[in-house]
Amino acid sequence: MNGILIDSCILLDLFTDDPVWADWSEKILDKYSQTNTMYINSIIYTEVSIGFNKIEEVEKAISELGIKVIEIPREALFLAGKAFLKYKRNKGIKMSPLPDFFIGAHALVSKFHLVTRDSAKYNTYFPSLKLIHPDMIS
Repeated sequence: MNGILIDSCILLDLFTDDPVWADWSEKILDKYSQTNTMYINSIIYTEVSIGFNKIEEVEKAISELGIKVIEIPREALFLAGKAFLKYKRNKGIKMSPLPDFFIGAHALVSKFHLVTRDSAKYNTYFPSLKLIHPDMIS
């Protein structure tokens, strides 16, 4: 494993001090940050930024966790579109690709593992994606 993409739910657990999930999320990030580079992309950045009043606050919070912000490769953007088509064929009701499609495709194309608590959609649309989630024995 070289890189870990961190889903927004994990960061929101920490930033909001979620009473149920903050401890798990903190432990898992600490464990994997010892031997991997931790990343988020612009979609994840946008999702977590909602809880902050200033960009400087978001930047500081991400920096303190040692997380790097990277762009989504074009191959991942293409794959996200294909996942969205599959979703629509499965009677999905959204009119534009969901953030999870961009996140899952990015992790898969970049050969990153994905830390998330929302594994169902990733398992459905990106079955070969390596997930780190609460149901794993960690």
